[in-house]
Amino acid sequence: MAIITLTETASEKVQQLMERDGRAGFALRLKVVGGGCSGLQYQLMFDDQVGELDQEEEQQGVRVVVDPKSSVYVLGTTIDYVDDLSGSGFKIENPNASNTCGCGDSFGV
Repeated sequence: MAIITLTETASEKVQQLMERDGRAGFALRLKVVGGGCSGLQYQLMFDDQVGELDQEEEQQGVRVVVDPKSSVYVLGTTIDYVDDLSGSGFKIENPNASNTCGCGDSFGV
């Protein structure tokens, strides 16, 4: 099972952002940190450093990196990109989350 699944729409958006920001060769890192209204929150960022213990996968042409501590919380997670009347942004669907906040940026387990 992949730690993270990036949808085709999300991977296209990530590639566009990398190109726009001059981040060719970088990976998309998903990290879980303490905070947010539900206790834990997601951080998505471009990273050119991959640690020895990081888990790295290629998804739809994008390198995705997760550190060992975060991987416990995000195993099986899907990242999508939505653009509709309510707004646009990355949507994270985490099967491990027992509760999430209204904005979708934080979760509890």
